[in-house]
Amino acid sequence: MIKKYGSFFALCGTALAGWAVPAWAQSAHFDLPAQPAARSIPLFAQQAGIQILAPTDLLDGITTAALRGDLDRHQALARLLKGTPLVVASDDGRTVVLKLAPTPVSTAAPVRKAQAAAPAGPGAEPQLADAAGGALDEVVVTGTRDRGRTQFTTMTPVDVLSAKDLQDGASNQLLENLTQVIPGFNVQKLPSSDGGQFIRPAHLRGLSPDQTLVLINGKRFHRTAYLGTRGAQGPDLAQIPDFAIGRVEVLRDGASAQYGSDAIAGVINIQLDDRPGVYGYMQGSQYYAGDGTTWNGGLRGATEIGDGGHLMATAEWSDGTLTSRTHQRADAQAFQAANPQLTIANPVQRWGRPDESSYHYAVDGLLPVGAVELYGFMTIATGEGMNDINWRIPDPKSNSSVYGLAPKVFLGWDLRSIYPNGFTPKEGIKYTDYQAAWGARGHVGGDLDWDLSGSYGENESRFFLNNSVNASLGPSSPTNFNLGTQRQDEFNLNADGVYRLDAGLDEPLNIAFGAERRLEIYTVEAGDKASYQVGPGAAAGLASGANGFPGFSDLQAGSWYQTSYAGYLDMEAKLTPDWTVGAAGRYETYSGFGDKMTYKASTRYEITPDLALRASYSTGFRAPTPGQINSLSTSQGLDTKTLQLFTSGRLSPDNPLAVALGAKPLSPETSRNYSLGAVWRTDVGLSGSVDAYQVDVDHRFSSSPTINLTAAQKAQLVAQGVPGADNFTSVYWFTNDFNTRTQGLDVVLDYTQPVFDTARIDMKLAYNHNLTMVTGGSLNANPTQKVLYEQGLPKNNITGSLTYSDNPFDYQVRVRYYGGWTDSSGNSTGDIFQTFDGITFVDLSVTYHITENLAVKVAGENIFDTYPAKAIYQASRGIEYSRNAPYDTYGGRYYVRFNAAF
Repeated sequence: MIKKYGSFFALCGTALAGWAVPAWAQSAHFDLPAQPAARSIPLFAQQAGIQILAPTDLLDGITTAALRGDLDRHQALARLLKGTPLVVASDDGRTVVLKLAPTPVSTAAPVRKAQAAAPAGPGAEPQLADAAGGALDEVVVTGTRDRGRTQFTTMTPVDVLSAKDLQDGASNQLLENLTQVIPGFNVQKLPSSDGGQFIRPAHLRGLSPDQTLVLINGKRFHRTAYLGTRGAQGPDLAQIPDFAIGRVEVLRDGASAQYGSDAIAGVINIQLDDRPGVYGYMQGSQYYAGDGTTWNGGLRGATEIGDGGHLMATAEWSDGTLTSRTHQRADAQAFQAANPQLTIANPVQRWGRPDESSYHYAVDGLLPVGAVELYGFMTIATGEGMNDINWRIPDPKSNSSVYGLAPKVFLGWDLRSIYPNGFTPKEGIKYTDYQAAWGARGHVGGDLDWDLSGSYGENESRFFLNNSVNASLGPSSPTNFNLGTQRQDEFNLNADGVYRLDAGLDEPLNIAFGAERRLEIYTVEAGDKASYQVGPGAAAGLASGANGFPGFSDLQAGSWYQTSYAGYLDMEAKLTPDWTVGAAGRYETYSGFGDKMTYKASTRYEITPDLALRASYSTGFRAPTPGQINSLSTSQGLDTKTLQLFTSGRLSPDNPLAVALGAKPLSPETSRNYSLGAVWRTDVGLSGSVDAYQVDVDHRFSSSPTINLTAAQKAQLVAQGVPGADNFTSVYWFTNDFNTRTQGLDVVLDYTQPVFDTARIDMKLAYNHNLTMVTGGSLNANPTQKVLYEQGLPKNNITGSLTYSDNPFDYQVRVRYYGGWTDSSGNSTGDIFQTFDGITFVDLSVTYHITENLAVKVAGENIFDTYPAKAIYQASRGIEYSRNAPYDTYGGRYYVRFNAAF
């Protein structure tokens, strides 16, 4: 033994008594700062009372994370080694031998430093964390400012998703991948629905898309400029490069008192991958139906800088063609039969995913300068998309506002000379999105950490419309229009600190404090004059503005801003070895509406070292944005009963006509969150949690009841210069309209275990039950909105996966179940409802590791080509499947992916 380990160093401590007690009982107090492994491992051995053997040359250049608190020795060692290339070669209870773990390429981006590596192949043991506590030993940073918390010890539920979890599907968009692994997270596709088809709304726990706060590396990510359904203006997760992500932490609990406005449903914290090396992938996918062909590719490289620093850069590209699940419209069939001399396209419009292309980039860096760390990151996205909207029938009688004749104004002109077969406007978007954050952080002694940072983010969407007309301009109308630009800018300044106070408790009192200043600017830039102009033909009844989506006028254009200041205090205390409590309070003041105070209390009690109960109560809020307060827009739809186009105008709540009709200034949404749960783990690799919750939200933002306009009211809007107002059939505005109560249950199970010496099995199961009820407000008298809030998303969702790994193959099967839900037609003459039953999708993949640095994955999503029931209430429009579905309605899809590491 002495000869074999002659080049090793032995790190010895006093042996602990009672080696025969269970593993969970072998606990000790650890207090180790982040430092080189050559220093941390001897100190760990001393504090744990064991001997550790490791080759000295293996420790060069390796840094371990901070480790503090009372932990069992297995958990503590697993946490110390996470993110390093070191694994346990043997452990007899008294002596631990470390070795390097092989790191072959996987089917996804390598995980970042806070995660454990999977077994590499024959002869490679899993890291100790996998056997000791399963997934629950992941260190988390979201929802707690105590650096020593794990999924097991945190007081609120946090999901930790690795890059592999997120990239096990065909999509390279974060929001779509989250839907496949988090049951309580839903994304609607919304094909051919103005901006919503490009900027899709995402719901956590059935709440509004802007009631979930998104962070990147712990810093607030900005909102999109687009205002979606019922005024939601949340962040666009599709703008974050998926290949740059190392892991995602999802806090499923209210956290406004900790993070500020928007964190009513929870927090999604995206951590960028800084693992050294060069990694790349290329993927091609297509639906069984032969459309939707998509090519994706990515390249990421990272290198270490100095002692613990890094620099990472990522580039990712995607190009996807449209899908179409459509049949010919009834009115188009009838018109073709009556006019055989014409050639009407079949179908006249496509309902499906748009043509889209995008480029995403990310940079992340950390530079140690003495006792201070300078850091910064940036994400950049550019892209464009195009899709069909409603077909216009070339009939002067049934479509007089577009094809009507106006001989007194346009003598001899007929739109049929340009569009004899009707026309299908094509709506498009070109967008840019970027976020940059920078800062410095460090320590004062061993008890105080500080962090000073700033960030700036911008989302800009420019809309355009091709193959259309401004009928009121007659022969002088162009057919392609620049509709204008929406832009959201945000600038944040933050000062944060954490102080660990020795208060004579079981561990130091963790006190976090800080301040924030945030500036939001919402800007609208006018489009082409012809896109909103009221031409001479309007007097003869011809529609003004670009038909399908009138542009933003110079009267709509402008910039509006809101400034807020905040201060917070967040404390966590371990009162006894088994009982931990936390309390947080946050005060914010807004230039737009005043101030708000929120608070949170949480607790956790360990019944045994492997079973704990947790609970929390918090208040929250979401502030109205400058865009929600000031913007106005015009939209057109097709009534499924009459097949007549209708034009609806959204007014600002401050518009004089809206005020006269009952509009009131927007005020913050407020919430109360209750959570109660249990978390457990075992020595056999099985862990899990169950959490019940209730979220009461008052004064929720919604659309007001639609008001049909009189001629006098139209004239009033025209006089104000509202574009397209002469064509309005109705108006609405955003309002604090109703109260809801959301009750639910989350169940998460995780099982990881080595099998057959060289293989490994991983099983994950997650279930979410979510029920929303309207408890007050005018929606009780509005049946459409009440139904959609209570039944518009599935109440039950389940995801489960089974992965079997035995080098060189990985096999995975995943099952996704979405419960029943209800949709409506959105008609101007009265809604039609349809309820859809639950549906199950099965995904399958096989990965072959060709070499340690190259792998190929062949996979299918929805391998049984399952479709939901057809949307009967929308059949007259040519839609096969509901466009509001919370899942993909395009059938099965297969894909091939190559992964490389260098």
